[in-house]
Amino acid sequence: MKIGNPNDKPVAAPAPVTSGQTAATAAGKTQTAAKQEAAAEASTQVALSSAATQLMSGTEGVSGDFDTEKVARIAQAIADGKFEVNAGAIADKLLANAREVLGGPSH
Repeated sequence: MKIGNPNDKPVAAPAPVTSGQTAATAAGKTQTAAKQEAAAEASTQVALSSAATQLMSGTEGVSGDFDTEKVARIAQAIADGKFEVNAGAIADKLLANAREVLGGPSH
């Protein structure tokens, strides 16, 4: 797939209208052909790995439970303008996660 400026791509010419055919009919046939192509592309088979399946289901390392009272307290603190962000703790966790993903040593 080539990525670039959409304005650099050529514009497809409309299908020619034959005798006895209106412009709307020709456009309708073009739309039908486009729908058929989209349906053909949609039928492509994709197989996910077990790791991808776990990530999609959200089951890896997550219990699915959360503290609704804590969420309410945090939401209220944000609404009141009293919520403070600990940038150092966030940075430490981001670095630890990056090390884990890249396989480096954890500190």
